[in-house]
Amino acid sequence: MRNATNFPGRWSRLADFPSFGEAVRIEWRAGRIADPVKRLRYLRRRMLQTKRRGFHGWGLIAVPLMIAVAAARLPSGSAETMERERGLAVPRAAGAAPSMPPQVWLIEKTEAEEVYSNGLRVDRTFLTANRPRARFPVYSLAGSPVPWRYGGAPVGIVYHTTESLVPPFEEDQNRRLQRLGRNLLEVVRSERAYHFVIDRFGRVYAVVAETDAANHAGNSIWADGEEIYVNLNDSFLGVALEAQTGAAEAVTPAQIQAAKVLTEALRFRYRIPAENCVTHAQVSVNPLNMKVGAHTDWAGDFPFAKLGLPDNYSIPLPSIYAFGFEADPAYERALGMNFGGVALARAQIERQAAAQNTPAAQYRAMLRHRYRDIEAELKQNEGGN
Repeated sequence: MRNATNFPGRWSRLADFPSFGEAVRIEWRAGRIADPVKRLRYLRRRMLQTKRRGFHGWGLIAVPLMIAVAAARLPSGSAETMERERGLAVPRAAGAAPSMPPQVWLIEKTEAEEVYSNGLRVDRTFLTANRPRARFPVYSLAGSPVPWRYGGAPVGIVYHTTESLVPPFEEDQNRRLQRLGRNLLEVVRSERAYHFVIDRFGRVYAVVAETDAANHAGNSIWADGEEIYVNLNDSFLGVALEAQTGAAEAVTPAQIQAAKVLTEALRFRYRIPAENCVTHAQVSVNPLNMKVGAHTDWAGDFPFAKLGLPDNYSIPLPSIYAFGFEADPAYERALGMNFGGVALARAQIERQAAAQNTPAAQYRAMLRHRYRDIEAELKQNEGGN
């Protein structure tokens, strides 16, 4: 436990129970949060962390002290505070799936293949290593550009299309289909592009080891309602279906079934929330022009329901409501009517700006400044590795 002289320093672990000095630091930090709703959320989060550890020592005094300080700074009307907090709530995906799929376990494992209880078979013959997954920063929705914790295990899945050549899926094309599929796997392996590839016959290939990062997401953003993830190569697994955006040839039923059982296995293994299973188009951003959709694979028509997932297209895009990005017109044309997250995120910006009594343009500029701070910090850390 730290003493009172340590409180200006950053916490190394959120699980640490606060000493009196840390409680004072929490109060000091809360006092610097101008918005009362964000201040209340910050204090609630710290209280929850304290409850998980149990009360002892100075904590019995510190927690009531924090609540008293928070109450003193909140608006006099509790109804006003609650209304503003409701306005900042991020909508969930439509048709939410169960919290976790049924148990999936490994039946057999050889050098060449893994077999799972739900029927998943993973070919390991193209498996390769990349750099080990790094501890990745996780940011709070409360607004700070400083990570509030670090993660180490995958928290989500990003679905891609390989954008490779896709001939007609017909029997007389069999030899060509197999040759192109093998060539694709060779390229993906050399580029360490995805963790898994599902070919047009529904065969699942492990490419980059799950312990390592794949080069699949690049500049990207996602949030799960409480936390924000920036640049998802380390925090999300990459799953690619052999397909091409805009091609007449759709993914095959075998690919969809394979993606379903693979998703079940990965979600169960890493306890991945259903709403963290999203497409590359949903997470991809261009920091140079502050536009979303630098990549448009699966900008529409992803078979969420067939994979046992909610319609995650209905989730407001975090890149817009958390960091002030905007949608590129070409991106929006690609979306058609299948993707409501852009409009919902824009509406979220308006609500958040109104709650802050700030013009929307000014509020968006503040969000963009936050992103620039985070981006600069991430680049600095990369340079130091």
